[in-house]
Amino acid sequence: MAKEKNNGPAQRGELTARNFPTAQQDATIQAPPSRYDGPESAYRLAFTDTEFLLREELRPVRMQLELLKPELVQSEQNIESTIVIFGSARIVPSDVAQRLLDDAQAAQNATALRIAEAHMGMARYYDEARRFAAIVTEKSRGLATPIYVVTGGGPGIMEAGNRGAHEAGGKSIGLNIVLPHEQAPNPYITPELCFQFHYFGLRKMHFLMRSIGLVCFPGGFGTLDEMFEALTLIQTGKCRRRPVLLFGRDFWTRLVNFELLVDTGMISAMDLELFRFVETAEQAWEILEAHYGFELRDTSTKGDLASNV
Repeated sequence: MAKEKNNGPAQRGELTARNFPTAQQDATIQAPPSRYDGPESAYRLAFTDTEFLLREELRPVRMQLELLKPELVQSEQNIESTIVIFGSARIVPSDVAQRLLDDAQAAQNATALRIAEAHMGMARYYDEARRFAAIVTEKSRGLATPIYVVTGGGPGIMEAGNRGAHEAGGKSIGLNIVLPHEQAPNPYITPELCFQFHYFGLRKMHFLMRSIGLVCFPGGFGTLDEMFEALTLIQTGKCRRRPVLLFGRDFWTRLVNFELLVDTGMISAMDLELFRFVETAEQAWEILEAHYGFELRDTSTKGDLASNV
């Protein structure tokens, strides 16, 4: 009986024990050197074989991974609602613009002076994006569903958004894209929420999947692409309607002749109600607050994953 009593617990199995080793366990097994360890060998596990995963035929798998990784990480971080900030990578903060202007004036360089003056004229948007992100982070901190700022993760307006959230003591998300001449992620993104994308389409999907609002600052082709894709999805009913705020009426109305689109029948007059112009961070927040009111506490946009796939 004593022998049975001592051996019983050691022989008793756990109901929830794994039946098979994990992929991670198999991936970390150190195999002894052999003729199958060379680069030409096909012996490596498929999911640890980078060369295999990068084959042309594996594109669908890579696209699925790029969809799943940010989705799973954000779910684990309990991120349900976001505010997306779009805008140019080339807009600098006011202090940097002033320094560029001072240097150009001291050098008496006409070309540098023209560029510096343009930077000075646009710098206020960096400052507004930074303040807006701080307001979103501070105001939503006490909500049942906090709102997190998400940007493209680069410099300029994107940096301003992540910076404002960081300075307010909150987390923020950066969705970087691999480009030939850009870009390291800005230093203000929460590290565990800094993602890198190969596919523009999947990156843009992640911008929208959790967003309760889109805020568009002045920008170039990339900003226009992101803004008009979002407006198209809302216009066509492919995703739910949400506030789209365009910072700087003068910039946007000079860039896009919205009235011409209506007058020529390219869009309906009602389509102009899909977005609103704003000038300050406070005005943008007031519109969002008025749109959602106390219901903002219960906002959940997880369902957009299924509806946007």
